[in-house]
Amino acid sequence: FDIKCRKAGLHPDCAVLVATVRALRYNGGESKEEAGNPDLEKVKKGIGNLKKHIENIAKFGVPVLVAINRFLTDSEEELQFIKSECNAVGARCALAEVWEKGGEGGKELANELLSILDEGNSKFKPLYDETLPIEEKLNIIAKEIYGADGVVIDPAAKAQIERINEMGGGKLPVCVAKTQYSLSDDPKLLGRPEGFKIKVREVRLSNGAGFVVVLTGNVLTMPGLPKHPAAENIDVTEEGKITGLF
Repeated sequence: FDIKCRKAGLHPDCAVLVATVRALRYNGGESKEEAGNPDLEKVKKGIGNLKKHIENIAKFGVPVLVAINRFLTDSEEELQFIKSECNAVGARCALAEVWEKGGEGGKELANELLSILDEGNSKFKPLYDETLPIEEKLNIIAKEIYGADGVVIDPAAKAQIERINEMGGGKLPVCVAKTQYSLSDDPKLLGRPEGFKIKVREVRLSNGAGFVVVLTGNVLTMPGLPKHPAAENIDVTEEGKITGLF
């Protein structure tokens, strides 16, 4: 919304937000041992995470359609609860059962989306003025999107921001690199956390792409390999036999 749509002049008519029951259970405290077992109470605890994402999309003036990607382990009680909670905050909701039923399982979602498009209620707008200082843009993103109290910028990152400003990149939009497991930069803070700040440790200028990249917490940038990537296990014997592929 703030980078691609702004640069390309795009005005989205709707945003489809994909959710799963299992993800909401996880945000409600489900352990790996419990994974796959219906648990309405865990869904109730984790629903705040989904509601926050719905609120975030609404801040851009775009209608939101929640697509519940259904799996065999989802109970009817869990699905109905999610639908009712989405409707309560003004979001439409539809089941996506493509995994089990193929194209037939996507009809409900497609029809709901077409209905929203016919209504034409999108009033898209970016979240912030890109000419604001980088620090201000960061604080707006942290407070409005993540629900944080603000940002804490490391001294090294502050020096990088100053250098970017000197090079004329301070008025570009900001791309924040952050863990996907939490609204915060701490993957252990699940649900809808409060009372935290986003920790900025590095700021890079991607001038050709047209934005500033902000690294938070312990996030890894691409290629995002583990400490011991599988490639280190691959070898070739003197006889020419490849080992370590599987």
